[in-house]
Amino acid sequence: MKIPKGLQPLVDDGVIDAVLRPLKSGKEASVYVVRSGDEVLCAKVYKDMAQRSFQARTQYQEGRKVRGSRQARAIGKASKFGRKEQETAWKNTEVDALYRLMEAGVRVPRPHGYFHGVLLMELVCDEHGHSAPRLGEVELIPELARWYHHDLIADVVRMLSIGMIHGDLSEYNVLVAAEGPVIIDFPQVVSAAGNNAARAMLLRDVHNLRDSLGRFAPELLSMHYGEEMWALYEKSELKPDTALTGHFVFDKHKADVRAIMLSIEDARQEAIIRQQGREEAALRD
Repeated sequence: MKIPKGLQPLVDDGVIDAVLRPLKSGKEASVYVVRSGDEVLCAKVYKDMAQRSFQARTQYQEGRKVRGSRQARAIGKASKFGRKEQETAWKNTEVDALYRLMEAGVRVPRPHGYFHGVLLMELVCDEHGHSAPRLGEVELIPELARWYHHDLIADVVRMLSIGMIHGDLSEYNVLVAAEGPVIIDFPQVVSAAGNNAARAMLLRDVHNLRDSLGRFAPELLSMHYGEEMWALYEKSELKPDTALTGHFVFDKHKADVRAIMLSIEDARQEAIIRQQGREEAALRD
């Protein structure tokens, strides 16, 4: 096939020898099957995103570290340079995440390097050696659904144990390999400690898995693994090998709204006093 523009530098540098076929095309990237020496890999070519796409990414990027202060200021101002830096950071996030997750024992495609903005990684295959289908594309018997759910929940626990949440996990970014499910697509990975929406995103991820696999094993629909693991995480009791039960006792006490509002007002008043103090100090200087 004709070599896509994004892959030509890798061919020129000898990183890959041939582009065999397209595998998948989405809003953020196109994925191709390529050959590198004796290996058949997949190459993820990221697409340049429009300004509107950066706004949609904001919820995921809260709490992420930026490499330099100049880059952080530029991203905050949404300048042309800032948008370029944000785009680079978005792509680098997935590369960094794959290496961290692989080391943590999470089943993800094995990365093979990042060249000219292209991510090379393992081609995940099914039991017949073909490109693995997505979880949402297969029909499962109850035993397989339970097995996949068990393995995926264990991977979500391993991720959370190192402070990471997928953020967009569903049946469409889980591949069904011969050895079991493999989680893919990590550019939006969330910082569990630094993102105010982390708990909500974790619960959405876990509930998506529960709802998808619960179609084949209905007893999964009554389980609450997400709530259980987040409660353990908040208490610093979640370990990579924590065995969850799926049972969770919800707090049914009503929130003391008046006390919360008073706390907010106290904090506001303290902020006003601090600001007045800074202004008075500036006048004296």
